[in-house]
Amino acid sequence: MSSIIFSILSIYIFIVLGYIAKKTFKEQIDDKTITLINVYFLQVFLTFWGLLLHPVDITLLYAPSIYLVIVAIALLFSTLFAHRLFTYNKEYSIAMVAGVIGNTANLGIPINIAIFGEESIPYTTIVNLVNIFIVYTLGVYYYSRGTFDIRTSFKNILKLPILWAALIALFLSSNGYKPSDTIMNMLMMGAYASITMQLFLFGIYLYGTKIREINKTLISWILLFKFILLPLIAFIVLYNIELDHMIKGIIFIELLMPLAIANVNLSSLYNCEPKIVTALVMITSLLFLGVIFLGVKLLAYL
Repeated sequence: MSSIIFSILSIYIFIVLGYIAKKTFKEQIDDKTITLINVYFLQVFLTFWGLLLHPVDITLLYAPSIYLVIVAIALLFSTLFAHRLFTYNKEYSIAMVAGVIGNTANLGIPINIAIFGEESIPYTTIVNLVNIFIVYTLGVYYYSRGTFDIRTSFKNILKLPILWAALIALFLSSNGYKPSDTIMNMLMMGAYASITMQLFLFGIYLYGTKIREINKTLISWILLFKFILLPLIAFIVLYNIELDHMIKGIIFIELLMPLAIANVNLSSLYNCEPKIVTALVMITSLLFLGVIFLGVKLLAYL
């Protein structure tokens, strides 16, 4: 359990530094500029590095397929209720998609390693790949819809270089391409810079965020969806299928992850209440410190 706690707390250092930086320099730090640099440039390196790190194995696709089915079922529930609860476009967009964009990479991968060992890496990597596509398709669409019309929102999906980088990296990997150590080191530099900048950006948006000003219905919905509805759907689906116990556990734990910082990036990029989204990421991240231990206990019943 200590390794799980350390995996969680170690990434918070950069969040704290981002908060301190914004508090110290205030308007001298341009939040939008950092977002643009990260999303349009550095995350391309992160995408290539992540997808070329391990060869794509078609036999591993069963796990992310189940992950995707569970997310689709959860989104169907969101569609049935969210439009009745939220009339403000931006709140509706956040309610629809924020809960399914979990922190499957920065947090999910190290936690699964702590629970299941390094044998989990191929499965967590490919589940994270599915999450990347959810982020840069559904995530981009819904966060765009908070501000733009349907046509523009679809165009915004195609404009992001990360989606194209992922497709190219997948094509290269599936065709047996193995980058040299020099190329991988270059990609790794950009990848870690992107991860660090995401954490910094989260800390920057935390400064000045006031939770008491957020719609309480929105907070309640996100917490209900993230920590009750989504895990419940996951548990029911996983309990009723034949699958290796470790793979079931990996899928369940990945779906239990708190809101990803990618939500902050997209909400900032498309002006969809980034401070509210930041607060929701923070709340779910804090609650996750207790939820994860309950989640680990539930693994025995899958």
